Amino acid sequence: MSNLLDVKNLTKRYGEAAAVNGITFSIQQGHCFGLLGPNGAGKTTTIEMIEGITPISEGEILYKGTKQDQRFKNEVGIQFQSTALMDHLTVAEVLALFAGLYPQHTAIADLVQQCQLGEYLNRDAAKLSGGQRQRLLLALALINDPAIVFLDEPTTGLDPQSRRNFWDLVERIKAQGKTIVLTTHYMDEAQYLCDQLVIMDRGNIIAQGSPEALLAEHFHQVFVCLEVAALSEQQAKTLGAERHRDQWQIAANQVETTLNQLLAHNVALTSLQIRTPTLDDLFLKLTGHTLRD
Repeated sequence: MSNLLDVKNLTKRYGEAAAVNGITFSIQQGHCFGLLGPNGAGKTTTIEMIEGITPISEGEILYKGTKQDQRFKNEVGIQFQSTALMDHLTVAEVLALFAGLYPQHTAIADLVQQCQLGEYLNRDAAKLSGGQRQRLLLALALINDPAIVFLDEPTTGLDPQSRRNFWDLVERIKAQGKTIVLTTHYMDEAQYLCDQLVIMDRGNIIAQGSPEALLAEHFHQVFVCLEVAALSEQQAKTLGAERHRDQWQIAANQVETTLNQLLAHNVALTSLQIRTPTLDDLFLKLTGHTLRD
């Protein structure tokens, strides 16, 4: 599969400070590519340089093997992290307004169906709920039938059900063969949606690859978890447990061996959970802090 975008030694400086520090990666056509990191990691600056919104200090970006030109502008769709919608315009009027900006556009009826906007067409766009608003913004990003779609933290602030509904929309868009670039600080979102990942921290890439490959590379255990009250500090130290928020976690190569150790220390197992490593665990291992720190 060919690369749609190639980012080479991309750098953004503000004075002597580097917000993005010489990063290199490629995005394959038809993939959902995730750019992850905490606030201040440099991911939004990176995306804005690729989109052409923020000037590049150093490096280059190639689209379909050549420098970005008018073709890239015509074939890109962007859902910004924060977009103001016009007061007193209905959803239908907003869609018609944006469609009029392009000589050719996706049929509005198709976008309405795809983004599940039918029952909101006559509602004031500025008065939509969070999930409804994000679906409208996604429709606007797709209105020119782009080859590549940028989604900048599209589910921030949404409730769990709205997030999952939005994920389903992204999956359907990807099934159409479009390339998606997703920035997020939700590791579960990236693990569910993305084919390839770049994880950033402090302007640098600290890991890249598929979610499965990254987890297989860095973890060879599962986690045996217990509520905090189940272990004393001394028991936790003896068993090699580490505290993560409201749980003790024990990295176990052999679950049966760990369970036998717990029983030998008379530990109650009523709160016991066994889980496989996640991208949150990976980020903690690589940086020493959780993503939301």
